[in-house]
Amino acid sequence: MTKRTERVNVLLRQELGELIQRELNDPRLEHGLVSITEVVTARDLAHATVFVSHLGSDAELGEIMDALRDAANYLRNALRGRVRLRQIPALKFEFDPSIVRGARLSSVIEDLQPTPSDD
Repeated sequence: MTKRTERVNVLLRQELGELIQRELNDPRLEHGLVSITEVVTARDLAHATVFVSHLGSDAELGEIMDALRDAANYLRNALRGRVRLRQIPALKFEFDPSIVRGARLSSVIEDLQPTPSDD
C-alpha cells in the first residue's frame, strides 16, 4: 500500500466517522455507537471498503449495516464537498468483528484471573 493510499484511507475514515455521527438521521443508527475501524481503498481509488464495528445485538447490527449500505451514495456525495480527491470511491460497508472478539477475549481472561480470596 502506498503512502498516498494510506493517507486517503485515514482521511476517509475520519470524514465518514463525522458524517455518520453528525449528518445521518436514520433511526436505525440510534441503537448505539457505530465505529469506523478501518477503510481500505483500492489502488485506483474507485472503491473503498469501510469496516464498521458495533457492540450490541445481532438484530441491531443488521439494522445498522442496512442503514449504512442504504446511505452509501449519500455519504459518497457528502464526501465530495469535504475532501479534495479527483475521484471519490464507491463505498462498501462490512462488519469488523475485531472489537467484539477483543471484548470476548478480555472477558475470558478476566474470568481466568484468580480472585484475592483464592489464596
